[in-house]
Amino acid sequence: MRYTTKQQQARWLVIYHIFVAILAVISSILAVSMMLNVKVGLAGRVVYQGLLAFFVVDYVVRLIFTKNRKWFLINNAFDLLGILPMHPAFSLFRLARIFRMIRTHHVFWRLGISGKWTREFHRFTYDTGFIYLFTISVVIICLSALLFSIVEHQTLSESLWWAITTATTVGYGDDSPHTAWGKLIATVLMLGGVGFIGLLTSTITDFFTDRTGQADAQQQQNEELTKQIQQLTREVSRLSKKVDQLKK
Repeated sequence: MRYTTKQQQARWLVIYHIFVAILAVISSILAVSMMLNVKVGLAGRVVYQGLLAFFVVDYVVRLIFTKNRKWFLINNAFDLLGILPMHPAFSLFRLARIFRMIRTHHVFWRLGISGKWTREFHRFTYDTGFIYLFTISVVIICLSALLFSIVEHQTLSESLWWAITTATTVGYGDDSPHTAWGKLIATVLMLGGVGFIGLLTSTITDFFTDRTGQADAQQQQNEELTKQIQQLTREVSRLSKKVDQLKK
């Protein structure tokens, strides 16, 4: 009976993940339509806001009942980004639920296509610390944008644009702080955001540089092994000729 209960729970979990994945796709379609200025009508906006409320409740409930909140916050960083109401583009982060469903239920393994690339993706995401740096960078940018919008009396989308251009050192100059609090927020963002984004860029560069170095080392080993095999083949041929001569 206990085994049957676990099976039922697993089945309902699969159904729930599929349901959430479908909602993530719908919300992403609506978000893209809104960004492209496609008229979605009142019904579309109501559905979009309803989906936002659903994902907020889903995130909060899972956060409350999780056993390890630190792991949850890091592993569900994209879910947190997906419920930020700053800009419709953040809704696209909800598509991460599809990949989590695939990973949780070992879909690639069941289909027989799991292999080296999935291990490389896990190593890039977690072993290099990319997910942690990315989470911290996004939190700093979003928090700075939120505070900047309050003290400078700007919309969240405009403040987010300012925070991204400032943190990435692009600095178009189309928007700048005018109040003392705004300048303080900009200073903190310059020092913290630029530092973490620099580390993020360095992590990505080091990962691919390391992969290139490993590939070169592997190629060199293969070439040396090929040379040794060729040398052994010549040696065997020479010994075979001597054996033939001795038989004669």
